[in-house]
Order: sequence, then C-alpha cells, then structure tokens
Amino acid sequence: MIPTLSQSVRIFLRPGATDMRKSINGLGGIVQNDLRLNPYEQSLFAFGNRRKDLVKILYWDRNGFCLWQKRLERDRFPWPQDEQAVMEITSDQLNWLLNGIDFRRAHSTLHYTKFG
Repeated sequence: MIPTLSQSVRIFLRPGATDMRKSINGLGGIVQNDLRLNPYEQSLFAFGNRRKDLVKILYWDRNGFCLWQKRLERDRFPWPQDEQAVMEITSDQLNWLLNGIDFRRAHSTLHYTKFG
C-alpha cells in the first residue's frame, strides 16, 4: 500500500515508457541520474511501461526503499507520453491516474477578479 500522503510528500511522474525489468536499484538510478532528483527525499517516483498496464512507484521509507506496483489485467493507465523528463503531480492526480482518469483532461481552475 502506498503510504498516507501528507502535504510535504512530493510526487514525481516520469512520462513515457520505462523498462519495467528495473527494480529498486535501476529505478533509483533513473531518479538520480536521469531525473536529477534525490531518491532519498520524502517523495514518490512513478514509472509506467510501454503497454500502459503497469505502474511502479519508488519511495524511501525511513530506513529502506519500497517499491509499489500495480498491474492491470484489462484496460490501460492514461499514462502521459510528453517529452518532458519528469512532471510533478498532486496526490489527487496520482489517485486519478491509478483509477484510470486522465488528470490532464480534467477541468482547469478559473480565477476571476470580479463578478459580472
């Protein structure tokens, strides 16, 4: 189970396909070398495969790394294919993604300065 997410936990998603043969060491290397982030910080790092039916989430938990995985038997995750190396998302967006909702197509927040 993914740990309870507090406001201080940052969530990073790597768009595109990641080689899912990688385990903790390989994914930690991607976080450190490719994404230029610290795998030991209080963050979750999410990776998806080419078929979009598997997600792995790497995180540091006090004294060791944890690797959470979810594989779909049917359907596909709405995994972003953007060219950017990493994107930061909210805990709501992560939950939507894991439940099959494409958060990139969600309604945007509108800000108004006056009524009428």
